[in-house]
Amino acid sequence: MSENAPPSAPLLTTPLHSLHIELGARMVPFGGYDMPVQYPKGILAEHRHTRVAAGLFDVSHMGQVLLKGDGADAALESLVPVDIVDLGLFKQRYALFTNEAGGILDDLMVTRREHDLFVVVNAACKHQDIAHLQTHIGARCTVEPLPEQALLALQGPQAVTALARLNPGVQRLVFMTGGHFALDGIDCFVTRSGYTGEDGFEISVPASQAEPLARALLAQPEVQPIGLGARDTLRLEAGLCLYGHDIDTTTTPVEGSLTWAIQKVRRAGGARAGGYPGASVIDAQLAQGARRKRVGLIGSERVPVREGAQLVDASGAVIGQVTSGSLGPSVNQPVALAYLDLAHATVGAAVFALVRDKKVPLSVTPLPFVPNGYFRG
Repeated sequence: MSENAPPSAPLLTTPLHSLHIELGARMVPFGGYDMPVQYPKGILAEHRHTRVAAGLFDVSHMGQVLLKGDGADAALESLVPVDIVDLGLFKQRYALFTNEAGGILDDLMVTRREHDLFVVVNAACKHQDIAHLQTHIGARCTVEPLPEQALLALQGPQAVTALARLNPGVQRLVFMTGGHFALDGIDCFVTRSGYTGEDGFEISVPASQAEPLARALLAQPEVQPIGLGARDTLRLEAGLCLYGHDIDTTTTPVEGSLTWAIQKVRRAGGARAGGYPGASVIDAQLAQGARRKRVGLIGSERVPVREGAQLVDASGAVIGQVTSGSLGPSVNQPVALAYLDLAHATVGAAVFALVRDKKVPLSVTPLPFVPNGYFRG
């Protein structure tokens, strides 16, 4: 998700704003909204709690959209390099809007429901994403934004225990599936997915019922409120991209190491190959490789390496740049995501980050930094 909003834009609030204040959250601008960056226990405690129990995140600033009508799946495929037509009922898939140069306009989640496609897009991109959908496929299907819906994420290994008290049926979901559930008597649409690398759920709930549902979840002994600070360190350890930082309009899915999201049927030679913006660029990179690649880096010294730091080889030649970086609370070492020239992007390769004119040693490491805890059944 991109955190950047025009500095002059008035901040919006989510339906949980008063609850955040009541819980003592420190609020910051994020994606055009006034959002909690942390609660009184602090980012480190929130991060660790989510890794061992369950954390509740307010992600209502995200955009929710329905695509309706016969052929909505084929219409959406004309904008993404992803197999939507074959997506099964109540199955979810990660997708990417691309431009004619193969760059990424946004990343999104798509779930097929009985009569529509349920789409979740990033907060700072949602207005342009909705316009993009309406402009390019609005004549082929109905594009229906859902501003009256809030979105909550319950993440962590004990999330299923807590949520099942409100409806035991959620236990039958597996990773990247969804369904309709009444939670504490509130009709919701729930997917078993999330942005932390842990098992968890994202819950689309009527905005008018978001606070009662959040209070019901926070009443569970496993659950604590978690802010944006821990959300960022959790997703970084999971090796997940933050739009506007690790991926953007200048990066392609191949450069971003996101080729796993492009199914064979959409690649050159596949039954429904191409037909989306930038297909020729992306197919060429799939066949020949790209000049650079997004990788994970881990440091041997306890010096955090931040976004924007230049990466150099032993001779001092610039070979890349860090796009996200922090001390990883779960691994107790500095971790980062970065783009490296392809020749240096192999696992185990030694590189150096320039931090205050000092060369900080790092090595290329497999992602994720922390093993995923997704429930696959």
